[in-house]
Order: sequence, then structure tokens, then C-alpha cells
Amino acid sequence: MSKSLKRVRAALEAAGKNIDIRETDGARTAQMAADAVGCEVDQIAKSIAFQNADTGEVVLFLTAGGCQVDTKAAEDLLGAQLTRADANVVRKQTGFAIGGVSPVGHLSPIQAFMDTRLTDFAEIWAAAGTPNHVFRLSPEDLQQISGAKICNFSI
Repeated sequence: MSKSLKRVRAALEAAGKNIDIRETDGARTAQMAADAVGCEVDQIAKSIAFQNADTGEVVLFLTAGGCQVDTKAAEDLLGAQLTRADANVVRKQTGFAIGGVSPVGHLSPIQAFMDTRLTDFAEIWAAAGTPNHVFRLSPEDLQQISGAKICNFSI
């Protein structure tokens, strides 16, 4: 088991959640993940990483699989300019490679925002630290475990 997957499992267990992590043949995109688990694409919680242009810190935007982050709305929420996060910076700050960034289990605390669209579902799926692993949980559990602020920032 990869270190990333172990870290996600440990974060879920530390939160008191007995959540099953599922291995897939590939979940690098929201559509691939939705196809693999048999759900709507918007039930996939994508982890989109940006960098705060002022501090260099990674900021995580958890958005529904069929949506995109509206950068202007995201900047307004953060109160700072954002830039796309470099893959090396994402790995260094979260411990995950792009394509498997989990909303939980980061190497250090991370500021996160959660798309209101994800709250439209009883259950959603998120990356479990690798491009081939996902886990299912409620939007409420995702918000609670990740500490994400629920807001509108997607298109």
C-alpha cells in the first residue's frame, strides 16, 4: 500500500469514519472515476489545487466533477490572487501527486473550500491519494473531515 493511501486511510480513521477505499482501474479524471464507481460525474469531488500568489501556499478547491473553478470567484473568497499550482509544489505541500490529490490526509494543514454543488448529493466520491483509489462519504463528512468552507466558486 502506498504511503499516500495509508495517510488517507489514517486521516479517515482519525476522524472516526469507517470508510471503504475502493481500488479502480484508473480514476485520473472525474469522468473516469464516475464510470469506475457508477455514479454521476458531479458526485466526484475533484481536488483542484491553486497557489496563493502572496504566500505560495497551496489552496484546495473541492468541486463537483462536471464543474470548473471560477478563478475570479475563488480569488474573491480567498482575498488574494491565485496561480495554478505546480505539480512539485502540490506534492511537497500535500504529499499527493496531481491526479490523486485527496481532500484529506495532507502532509500539513491546508486551506480548503468546498463547492456547494457537492451538497446536492447524499454521497460523493473523492480521491484517496492515488490515481487508482477513491472513497465514498457524505458531503457533510467531507466538509467536517477536510475543514473546507462551503461556498459558491464554480461554473
